[in-house]
Amino acid sequence: MNRRRAEQQGRTGERIAAWWLRLNGWSILGERVKTKVGEVDLIARRGRALAFVEVKTRATAADLALAIDERRLQRVAAAAHSLIARYGRDADEISIDVILIRPWALPVHMRNVWHG
Repeated sequence: MNRRRAEQQGRTGERIAAWWLRLNGWSILGERVKTKVGEVDLIARRGRALAFVEVKTRATAADLALAIDERRLQRVAAAAHSLIARYGRDADEISIDVILIRPWALPVHMRNVWHG
């Protein structure tokens, strides 16, 4: 798949993930938030929960299984750490989440996947 199409697929997946979160009571605080150490696809809040969300969009479940690895999550965690002062509050429950998107399936929201 060419780079332009992959970028378009990723953006579509991020929009779907944002709507999925909204439908489940989350507010979207930021989309594609860039820092010096990485990017966070979505920043969402529901009550005291603050989630830094990595979104992965793939054509098949098998491809999704390979989409998330420790290196990617470490980069999201580093970016989240630099953004906590901007988005967080003292009593927040902060997590690194992943949302997996594939055609003809409901999004899968994996909560608190990083414990590094």
